[in-house]
Amino acid sequence: MIVLGRILAPYGVQGWLRVHAFGDDPLAWGRMQNLWFCDDENAEDARWQSVELEQIKRHASGIVIKFKSISDRDSAESFSPCFIGAPREALPKTANDEYYWSDLIGLQVVNLSAVVLGKISTLLDSGANQVLVVEGQDKQHLLPFVAPIVKSVDLKAKQVSVDWEADW
Repeated sequence: MIVLGRILAPYGVQGWLRVHAFGDDPLAWGRMQNLWFCDDENAEDARWQSVELEQIKRHASGIVIKFKSISDRDSAESFSPCFIGAPREALPKTANDEYYWSDLIGLQVVNLSAVVLGKISTLLDSGANQVLVVEGQDKQHLLPFVAPIVKSVDLKAKQVSVDWEADW
């Protein structure tokens, strides 16, 4: 299961849910008929429950979603806090130079001098851009996931090349 976001709280009285998306295009979820939810983002796929998506839209600085089976605030409260996910095969294809966060976690990060900085442990959304959290031997690096820093991503070689010095 690929974790896409986290349900924050009910929104309104008609069963809508406020969601924090882990990515930059959550409206693309609207192309899927179902989403899956679970209270544990690391749970086995069998624990995730499918729910039919009715609508998704932007609201303020985030998104809100509506599932067909939820029609009131009380029902919506049972989904908070839960994670939202989808099986990889249900996800929209990514464009060139676009990646699901789950594809990046675990990749080795190497700078232009061929120094291994560590492995990507997670990503953060800073608002302006995503940030790679790279766990090294002695140090944690926080690298902006932007073109001037990230030079290449090779999923087959499981490596990310960056313009970032080891002592930064």
